[in-house]
Amino acid sequence: MKTLNLYGTQDLRYEERPNPVMTGENEVVIKVMAVGICGSDVSRYKKLGPYIEGMTFGHEFSGEVVETGLKVDQINVGDRVAGCPTFYCGKCHSCLKGNISQCEKLTLIGARHPGAYAEFVRLPATHVLPLPDNVNYEAAAMVEPSSVVAHGFYRTSLQPGSTVAIMGCGSIGLLAVQWAKIFGAKQVIAIDIDDQKLEIAEEIGADVLINPTVHSPYKRVAEATDKLGADLAVECAGSPITSEQILALPKKGGEVLYMGIPYANVDIERFYFERIVRNELRVIGSWNAISAPFPGKEWESTLHYMSRGQLNIQPLISHRLSLKEGPAMFENLINQNGSFIKVMFYPHHTI
Repeated sequence: MKTLNLYGTQDLRYEERPNPVMTGENEVVIKVMAVGICGSDVSRYKKLGPYIEGMTFGHEFSGEVVETGLKVDQINVGDRVAGCPTFYCGKCHSCLKGNISQCEKLTLIGARHPGAYAEFVRLPATHVLPLPDNVNYEAAAMVEPSSVVAHGFYRTSLQPGSTVAIMGCGSIGLLAVQWAKIFGAKQVIAIDIDDQKLEIAEEIGADVLINPTVHSPYKRVAEATDKLGADLAVECAGSPITSEQILALPKKGGEVLYMGIPYANVDIERFYFERIVRNELRVIGSWNAISAPFPGKEWESTLHYMSRGQLNIQPLISHRLSLKEGPAMFENLINQNGSFIKVMFYPHHTI
């Protein structure tokens, strides 16, 4: 089968590999129909390198079941499915408490297990979710990142009628715009330096748009909230600058949700750090997409709201490519040659 395999930093190769072979009676093999590039993939490609040299990369995917193990009875050949790529140990302190997203040995396909930048992928049947009839493969490949966002929102105390400020309008931020509305936000403020992304944010529900190169997010959020600030501010960009600036956006007693991952040191000016103390902010970190019982309510909720049309995925997909174009696309991503939101590969189609 055709695959994309990571051998080192900025060394992604388009290669033939053997098709996956089931090693257990509770596994399934899935024909990958769509698979997206995650921001963490770009960071690992650019400067972190593979967990295992030559590992087949990628983890955000959907597809069709083509083979099932002897003991699999809930999933059938021909089922259209999304796949949860994450594995937890079930034995560490966090897992025993039911906090499986905090597992000491958390890992996923594309890291220490062969991933989904491939024509076929193997998973335990417990990691596979059948799709509603009206959820297509492109949307289903976004179930995992949507579940990441939902996981974060479930950790907050967001109430209907609240104001939510979202910093960073990549795919995670644009999903956060929609999840904020699902959670009942009255006003959603979208912040990004890319006007094209802000236009998409407005299309999918954002009420106020802020470009920090033109207006101060701190001042504009204050203006939009009668000088109170947002009930919840969500950091989705994962840059050192936004990780600092997000602290000035909530109201007194408000919340900050960190979902972006800054792959550099974060130096915080006194003004921003004092917001935590003086405004008595609640600062929340969120990691991954799973909860107990596995894979968690995040996944069920995502499929539900996708089927209802409240999670609109199509505007988020900026590029549609074949796997063969993968190495060149990753180079474009790290060199920022263009405007990107979600890049999607179609392993069984030539685009």
